[in-house]
Amino acid sequence: MPLSADLPAFATLLAHVKQAIRQTQLQAARAANGELLVLYWRIGRLILDQQAQQGWGAKVIDQLAAELQREFPAMQGLSARNLKYMRRFAQAYADEEFVQASLAQIPWYHHLTLLEKVKDDAIRLLYVQATAQHGWSRDMLVHQIESGYHLRQGKAVTNFARTLPPADSELAQQTLKDPYLFDFLTLADNFKERDLQRGLLEHITKFLLELGSGFAYVGQQVPLQVGGQDYYLDLLFYHLQLRAYVVVELKTTEFKPEYTGKLNFYLAAVDDQRRHPQDAPTIGLLLCKSRNNIVAEYALRDVHKPIGIAEYRLTEALPEGLQASLPSIAALEHTLRSRTPDTPESAADSAPEPE
Repeated sequence: MPLSADLPAFATLLAHVKQAIRQTQLQAARAANGELLVLYWRIGRLILDQQAQQGWGAKVIDQLAAELQREFPAMQGLSARNLKYMRRFAQAYADEEFVQASLAQIPWYHHLTLLEKVKDDAIRLLYVQATAQHGWSRDMLVHQIESGYHLRQGKAVTNFARTLPPADSELAQQTLKDPYLFDFLTLADNFKERDLQRGLLEHITKFLLELGSGFAYVGQQVPLQVGGQDYYLDLLFYHLQLRAYVVVELKTTEFKPEYTGKLNFYLAAVDDQRRHPQDAPTIGLLLCKSRNNIVAEYALRDVHKPIGIAEYRLTEALPEGLQASLPSIAALEHTLRSRTPDTPESAADSAPEPE
């Protein structure tokens, strides 16, 4: 063991070695995943080409799977079902170099999910990129697809193009959604802003997942003192990629132009009192029950602080008046736990895995 005087240096050495090992493990895993995807693509392309040339039907895949499993008994993923997915994979992506460069960022099982649930090529590629960027699990990928992530991302009304540097404005725009889905909440009719805020914080993990990657929670009702008077921010976050504070204000009504004036005031105070010299300008996100786009655009026209305006939804499937009668998440979990365990997962919830 090193001498006590050398412990800080030893701790630094250990941290660097651990980091180097983890980076190498991650690179090795990515390389292995890339090689596997290219192999699957090549197998799928060979099947496609031979079926086209020979006029073979689907039964040839069953025979091929049996022969391959006999030849490579220790290798997984050679079932007939997985060979059919390889065929679909090669059919969806015609270029091997594209597979190796762009698609190898995410695992094979994620690609199965995308092939099952997303038919449009461009939208599917968007989900590949978002999964690689955010590190989504397959369950989270399914959730994002079913909640229409591609229809909501970057859709908030903002003034970022005018108020942020070009390098930051696009990232900030893509960071915000419209609408935000808070379908994990169960609130009574005529709920107040404090009820909404409390509900979001009770489900802070789900709230952060809906906000997107990079958001770090700082606090609620964060105090600011300006001119001897006290003011309180609904929610304060810090965005790790933007390197900027994000002030979130919640409104249970339709958007009103005066909301931007108050939020602009808060942003100025946060910039003055909390922002580090190396931080980017503080961003405001105004979440309203509803919003008129034209009114929102006019309200932001002469505002010099970066502000985004978006709607939120408590549910997409049920009338608003019915939401209050729904059981809470805790009640549902209690009911499910009381039932017989080992209930099989619905086949519709996830793509089948290779045998």
